[in-house]
Amino acid sequence: MSKYFAFCLVMLKLAMAFANTPNSLKDEACGEVSLSFGIYLDICPEAEAIIFSWVAKAVSEDPRMAASLLRLHFHDCFVNGCDASVLLDDTDNFVGEKTAAPNLNSLRGFEVIDAIKSELEVVCPQTVSCADILATVARDSVILSGGPSWEVQTGRRDSLSASKEAANNNIPGPNSTVATLVAKFENVGLSLNDMVALSGAHTIGKARCSTFSTRLQGINQNGPDINLDFIASLQQLCSGSDSATTLAHLDLVTPATFDNQYYVNLISGEGLLQSDQVLVSGDEQTRQIVETYAEDPFVFFDAFKDSMLKMGSIGALTGSSGEIRRNCRTIN
Repeated sequence: MSKYFAFCLVMLKLAMAFANTPNSLKDEACGEVSLSFGIYLDICPEAEAIIFSWVAKAVSEDPRMAASLLRLHFHDCFVNGCDASVLLDDTDNFVGEKTAAPNLNSLRGFEVIDAIKSELEVVCPQTVSCADILATVARDSVILSGGPSWEVQTGRRDSLSASKEAANNNIPGPNSTVATLVAKFENVGLSLNDMVALSGAHTIGKARCSTFSTRLQGINQNGPDINLDFIASLQQLCSGSDSATTLAHLDLVTPATFDNQYYVNLISGEGLLQSDQVLVSGDEQTRQIVETYAEDPFVFFDAFKDSMLKMGSIGALTGSSGEIRRNCRTIN
């Protein structure tokens, strides 16, 4: 590490430790501040342990919460960057993202974030951003589900606003084609390879029947990737009067374990969402990647970690941009 960078890092840590310190301390001397590793080791050494303990408690009480917390980070980063805008409630000045179509009656885990933030504000007031909490709980959720670990880059700050319109437009939908998926990911600086790796997050979690309604029509289709028995089982599951709220496992084989079974399922025609199954049926390049991950879980794990770090840096607010919220649901 250069002396110049070390100086900048010290200045950043001091600025985060003292909330009333002028912003110039953060970035006038050093220029733009970027994400880095270990920012909280000195200014809030308990941060990661506090976050992990709350995630572990939530997942032990509800294993599905791991997928929900991971999904919060995804839906945050795809809308104007990883700035915790997804956590903001509506105000007189803007309509938040919680009521956007991809999020309404779908996103979960806000209370877990609230609990984490409340304890952190007691231990390290206005130091750990909500955006960094989201990135860290996503990693911890993967670990607690049996997946890989990685060091999370930190230093994000929180947004001062949110955008329901951007959430409606930017987040990939469950019926997307490969072309649409690639376009949505490229829009935020992620590649086709990132898209296939990050889709592997669907190895845990559940989805409502309404999100895979196009898959239910597969019984009337022909093709090598149509698994008629699987489609029939979905039709039966979603045939009840309460089908709008009925949930299905994204990975029927190992539903609560973060592994490569998702990709094995796709090859067998058992992808729950249309946007999952098209990775095999809709494009030869994505199919080859799927086959690689299905054969070797460690190749998938490495790719997933790299893509999560890449996604976690999208549009991150640093330096004097944004703020460190005291309450993740509202701006200060």
